[in-house]
Amino acid sequence: MRSVSEPVVDDVDPGTVPTRLDAGSTNAIGRMLGLLGDEWTLLILQRALRGTTRYGQFLDEVAISNAVLTSRLATMEREGLLRRVVYQERPVRAEYVLTQRGRGLWPVTIAIWDWERRWVPRHAATLPAMRHALCGQNFAPVLTCTSCREVVRSGDVHAEWGPSGSWERSVPESTTRRRSDPRVDRTSAGLFPETMAIFGNRWSSALIGASLRGLTRFGDFEEALGAPPSLVAERLRAFCDIGVLEARGRRTSGADGRAEYHLTDKGHAFYPVVAVAIDWAQHWYAAEEGPALVQRHVPCGAALAVALACDQCSADLHGSDIEVVPRAHRRSDR
Repeated sequence: MRSVSEPVVDDVDPGTVPTRLDAGSTNAIGRMLGLLGDEWTLLILQRALRGTTRYGQFLDEVAISNAVLTSRLATMEREGLLRRVVYQERPVRAEYVLTQRGRGLWPVTIAIWDWERRWVPRHAATLPAMRHALCGQNFAPVLTCTSCREVVRSGDVHAEWGPSGSWERSVPESTTRRRSDPRVDRTSAGLFPETMAIFGNRWSSALIGASLRGLTRFGDFEEALGAPPSLVAERLRAFCDIGVLEARGRRTSGADGRAEYHLTDKGHAFYPVVAVAIDWAQHWYAAEEGPALVQRHVPCGAALAVALACDQCSADLHGSDIEVVPRAHRRSDR
């Protein structure tokens, strides 16, 4: 994303080489979820993609404490999303500039924006619109297959674990911390409450992945994730509460007599967020054994590679061509 005042960023940066993962370690999906499953990181990334670079600007725009901001900037620099550039020596002052790896996350933020805007009622009227500079229209992103150019839906994809793939290796190493800064007004735009309900917990992200791969039964979730029954039950209730899953009927066999849990339209609509995040992860984190997930677009038979397209002109979207529309100037047709 860009704003009119966004500076030109030097393309020579340290975030240009994929991270090599050790054999048996957390795979690309787990590494991605460990980063994006943190609301502060997403908010800092959102502002960075709109041109924010300086510490004080992040502090003001994100309403974040010094300690948390320092910690997240350090993590993002360590993971190759940002690079620290000193622009003044006495006293030392630095900017935090997006690397190629960091800029590559713009499809994730756009997909989250679209999902929250469409499916989270309080965000429908508060999140700004986006304009595609090439066609001049306010748009919604459409997930497409780069081989056949058709729209990709969750049911169109056949996925199976690759050489570095398993539920255990795809779960982040630690649970992310929740936001607690008293200055934050949670009714304001720019927060991602329901996205965090899905991505912001190590077991939630694994469970949504299992649901997208077709699991519906309590015991199957428990077995696949290796999670305690009480935790699986709590996550399923949380997903039903926000309308991502719905419980249907009762099992006709088995001793637990539990309902089956199926993705709703809202749950299926989250798939583009998952798809572009996995696409980014498998490009930037390379396991020694091979990919974590092998995917095929069933309608055309090609290995799945995805892009976001403009729903108005059908052209592929690029981060540099996306503009935030100030709310005062939003058009009434979208």
